[in-house]
Amino acid sequence: MNFESLPRSFFEQPTLEVAENLLGKLLVFNEFQGYITETEAYIGVDDPACHAARGKTPRTEIMFGKAGHAYVYMIYGMYHCLNFVTEAVDFPAAVLIRSLQLIKPEPHLLDGPGKLCRHLGMNKNHNGLDIIGSDKFFVADVGKKLSVFTTPRIGIKQGLDKPWRFVAQV
Repeated sequence: MNFESLPRSFFEQPTLEVAENLLGKLLVFNEFQGYITETEAYIGVDDPACHAARGKTPRTEIMFGKAGHAYVYMIYGMYHCLNFVTEAVDFPAAVLIRSLQLIKPEPHLLDGPGKLCRHLGMNKNHNGLDIIGSDKFFVADVGKKLSVFTTPRIGIKQGLDKPWRFVAQV
């Protein structure tokens, strides 16, 4: 079955909308396909948990670029995390993909951003890839609707007051 990549305009929307609306979308990465079931929003230099809070650096430069690009970085020296850049050029924001209900090649819940990237074989070589129009790495709307609830973000030390984590009830 052929799927069509979400348009760049989807990712150019406000980050909180993108984070919520990504739930239930199909993430395609090489031979893997799965439904996004948990996200977190990171928005601008005023968000203390956002990597861009300290401004533009070689690590965060991709966040200041065009929406619809992958931002993949390493944490704790061992885990990679996948984000999608959102909003306008020069406004650093992204959505972290925290969980994926894999459906191909085998059903499997990838619950945790590090576990997700490790299982998919995603690493810093994928940082900066444009997911719009790619046939190997993209997000598609397949009409799946899920109930969503929000919570404060987890796994961070600052910005805990923001209910910017979106979780699908599957």
